[in-house]
Amino acid sequence: MRRREFLRKHHSGIYTGLLLSGKLNAHLEEIDRSANEMYDLLMKQYGKHEGITETLKVEDQMEWIRRMNNIREQVEETIFKEYIMS
Repeated sequence: MRRREFLRKHHSGIYTGLLLSGKLNAHLEEIDRSANEMYDLLMKQYGKHEGITETLKVEDQMEWIRRMNNIREQVEETIFKEYIMS
C-alpha cells in the first residue's frame, strides 16, 4: 500500500503506466515479496550482530523487547528507503 501511494503521489507517470499496462499489481507484489524477505534477513542479521539471543529473552524479557523494537525500527526505516521510496 505504501509503494502504491508513493508512486501515485510522487511518480504519477510510472504509476499510470503500470496501471494502464496491467503490471501494477505484479510490481506491488514483487516489492512486497522482496521487502518481506529483506525484513526477515535484516532482523536476523541485526539481532545476531547485537548479540540478542533466546537466553536474553528468557533472562530479561523487557531488555529483549526493547532491543528487538530498536532493531525493528531500524529495519523498517531501511526497508522503507530501499523498497518503498526507490
